[in-house]
Amino acid sequence: MMVVFFLSPDATAAEIGDIEQRIQSSPYVVRMKPVSSEQAWERFQESFPELREILKSLGANPFPPSFEVTLHKKAFMSNEIIGFIEDIKNTKGVEDVQLNRDWVEKMQSLSRLARAIGFFLGGILILASFFIISNVIRLNVFARQGEIEILRFVGATNTFIRLPFLLEGITLGVLGSALSLGLLFLLVKLFPLYLGHSLGALQEIINFRTLSSSQALGIIAGGVLMGGMGSLSSLSRFLKI
Repeated sequence: MMVVFFLSPDATAAEIGDIEQRIQSSPYVVRMKPVSSEQAWERFQESFPELREILKSLGANPFPPSFEVTLHKKAFMSNEIIGFIEDIKNTKGVEDVQLNRDWVEKMQSLSRLARAIGFFLGGILILASFFIISNVIRLNVFARQGEIEILRFVGATNTFIRLPFLLEGITLGVLGSALSLGLLFLLVKLFPLYLGHSLGALQEIINFRTLSSSQALGIIAGGVLMGGMGSLSSLSRFLKI
């Protein structure tokens, strides 16, 4: 959700200050980042290392200074933002504007598709986890029928008999979620190293990151819930007390 305003090479400090003030005063702007010609030069070389020799042969820096402006998500897709961009574009000292609105719309459509696929696959994995834990508990119940009979004869309560199986299911859920977090951490750390610079400019778009603490706790809590529900489902059907 970014608009880039390229400045004229001969723009004065007063003109640049006026442009910056106009951008910052807009309610559509989330943040603004000034990018100098040197920073643009270094960024291009990092994204396209194979073109460094071509840049050196130019003998001059072809990249103008600019303001990278991040807009509100809803404002970016509204028609009102066009007026704001035209106003800044017509300000003295602004040479050009880069607005990839159509490209962003396509990326958002792709993102929605990827999210839908993710929810679908996630639902399948959740159901698979539920049935796996339920079947494990069922097998353990059958394997311990003799012990359960003895516990009944000595007067053990229903809760006392069911609790170990319930704890076993919860433990399986916690271990499964912790293992998935560990594998995700390794993937995030190693996969970008494996790809190296082959992503090129896509490094600005594709960002691999580990889950936040709240997200990790949410996955572990989901594992506890799936483990508990799988255990209770199996106990209600196969452990008659």
